[in-house]
Amino acid sequence: MRFSSTPSTTQPASVRWQLWIVAFGFFMQMLDTTIVNTALPTMALSLNENPLRMHSVVVAYVLTVAVMLPASGWLADKLGVKRVFFAAIIIFTLGSLLCARSETLNALLMSRVIQGVGGAMMVPVGRLTVMKIVPRDQFMAAMTFVTIPGQIGPLLGPTLGGLLVQYASWHWIFLINLPVGIIGAIATWLIMPNYTTETSRFDLSGFLWLAIGMATLTLALDGHKSLALPPIAIVGLIAVGIIALLSYWLHARQNENALFNLNLFNTPTFSIGLSAGFLARIGSGMLPFTTPLFLQLGMGFSPFHAGLMMIPMILGSMGTKRIVVSIVNRLGYRLALIVSTLALSLSTLLFATVALLNWLWLLPLVLILVGVANSVRFSTMNTLTLKDLPDNIASGGNSLLSMTMQLSMSLGVSLAGILLGIFAQQGTLDIASPATAEVFRYTYLSMAVILALPALLFLRVPPDHIKQNVLPGKR
Repeated sequence: MRFSSTPSTTQPASVRWQLWIVAFGFFMQMLDTTIVNTALPTMALSLNENPLRMHSVVVAYVLTVAVMLPASGWLADKLGVKRVFFAAIIIFTLGSLLCARSETLNALLMSRVIQGVGGAMMVPVGRLTVMKIVPRDQFMAAMTFVTIPGQIGPLLGPTLGGLLVQYASWHWIFLINLPVGIIGAIATWLIMPNYTTETSRFDLSGFLWLAIGMATLTLALDGHKSLALPPIAIVGLIAVGIIALLSYWLHARQNENALFNLNLFNTPTFSIGLSAGFLARIGSGMLPFTTPLFLQLGMGFSPFHAGLMMIPMILGSMGTKRIVVSIVNRLGYRLALIVSTLALSLSTLLFATVALLNWLWLLPLVLILVGVANSVRFSTMNTLTLKDLPDNIASGGNSLLSMTMQLSMSLGVSLAGILLGIFAQQGTLDIASPATAEVFRYTYLSMAVILALPALLFLRVPPDHIKQNVLPGKR
């Protein structure tokens, strides 16, 4: 039999309501992310900051999520998904309120860290809930279902963010989370069951090694431009990060209670999906940060107009969600990943080319193609990575995937900021000037190369394995 593209209608109504709550968590986080990206240039002006430094607002959030994620799976197993999911929404909402009250970039960054603590528990615990309540052969269909309502956030985010920034103030992009968070918290407490699993003692030393490694390597990448760190400090951060990650590997080798069991990598699809997906998501993480900046600073669009231009990309992503299963069934995982990766690279480069040629009537069509390619690749990577994991280590695998997703996004935003800084030799970007257009031309060319590289790694997905798993009934 083939995977179904929608959750089984034979599932109890309670399960369907639980899937909707998980989708609500996706909605909250994606609404916040897309609103922030659109508002960065206006926020920079309000806070008297260089727009090239504003990527730290995104990095602070996603890096915090990546650092805190390893604990989310253990907490969900120990305390129950209901309690952790409820606490995540409350913390995320509180962080949003503090962001709205921030008057300096440093205060905003600290508030984004608090938001990140909540975000670290929200979406991954939701994904873990799906793994607990649906059969494994329906996992891809269920995950596709919960991400469709979650796409309403990205659909509303750019336009709503541009509207609020242009006609009110950037503070409202965070205040909008308050009513959403209150509704989500109430629904979670009333409907979500508190699934728990027997757990071992929390691996605090492993958690610290991973947190130090991720934080120091990200700061090393971003430190020269944003923090003005000297080269010797950056070298020191890199050394500390490498030592910390090696220490975790040594710590986890013979430790059954390690934060992430190294037996995860005995599952070939997990190893391939995690490593190739990490590089792929670095490229994808550059897009939502760079595109609104390009439209406003490179093309001279207003925040509201830039937000409207993001809608076709989200519509392309949403429209593809329901046919991803059919695409994978027809092409197999390897070919679907390679084709979508190359399509994303080419459509991203085409977007910049069409915009700089001022063929504005073509932009919506190209952005739809970007959304379609990104959606196919993202959904296929996630399913390939998790679907074959044994039940006893699936929670750790889910948390590790979520951690690498956020870390790669943080690295992608940092890398995009570095590329913009390298090509903007004068250190600033004048709106819609020829020099600014040149900066974005070289940036998008570099991004297209980065986006295409994972296709080489996806060649490692064995074709015989694809046929067995896309069509499980024909094993």
